[in-house]
Amino acid sequence: MNGKTVIITGCTSGIGKETARDLAHRGARLIMACRNVQAANKLKDEFIKETGNNNIVVKHLDLSSLKSVRDFASQINREESRLDVLIHNAGTAETFRKKTTEDGLEMTMATNQYGPFLLTHLLIDLLKRSKPSRVVVVASELYRLASLNLDNLNPVTTLPAYLYYVSKYANIVFSLELARRLEGTGVTVNCLHPGLIDSGIWSSVPAPLSWGLYLIIRGFFKTPKQGAQTTIHLAVSEELEGITGKYFLDCREYGLSSGVQDPAKGKKFWELSETIVKLQPTDPKI
Repeated sequence: MNGKTVIITGCTSGIGKETARDLAHRGARLIMACRNVQAANKLKDEFIKETGNNNIVVKHLDLSSLKSVRDFASQINREESRLDVLIHNAGTAETFRKKTTEDGLEMTMATNQYGPFLLTHLLIDLLKRSKPSRVVVVASELYRLASLNLDNLNPVTTLPAYLYYVSKYANIVFSLELARRLEGTGVTVNCLHPGLIDSGIWSSVPAPLSWGLYLIIRGFFKTPKQGAQTTIHLAVSEELEGITGKYFLDCREYGLSSGVQDPAKGKKFWELSETIVKLQPTDPKI
């Protein structure tokens, strides 16, 4: 990855952190786009010390804020001469607490889908100039538990736990439609399921329940490093040059449900999303 520039969002923990670490080892110019700049800078120092790669920068990005997305993209377009890989890794999940962003959008959908949608638009010209380039979207098999209601794309009254599944469904619809729209441009788009990750969220479970959970996690959950492998594969593998509009699991192409692949649904969702993120006439079009 020497000479290549990669942006990864949300990389201060979990699979994002391990993806960033791997790319730093590979010599990429790594742009860590994170909400928690203090934590990101600490990791940056760790990566530089570990890899000897000094070409790592930290930028503030809050994907739940349309203004933050625009400010970040403006800075990237002003300062960077190329962008080889854009990795949409950042995500948020709530259970019961309903939250709305400063833009009036439901927090989970804004962070996991609409922020990345706007960011991709604002960076698309840089990606095209850097072809062959890639967009990688971290989705989830949990999409199979959801559906996408095109009549209610800002579901502020819906249980947030369910909206995480909806956002992952939306990620895949977005990825496939983006791939269709970018066909022939030299920019490829693929999405993935990282697997069930042992991220430490179960550490507060008291004994004796924790004993059984520990065995389940050890047997079935991946470590963050293991979970990052498919993202890394889609970002760097030479054998995927030119491959676009696919869904991957464990570094292999994997089948999708028919509903999520519907081109008419993808087109409609795209057009409605343009309004939701307040896309301007002067913004790049895809």
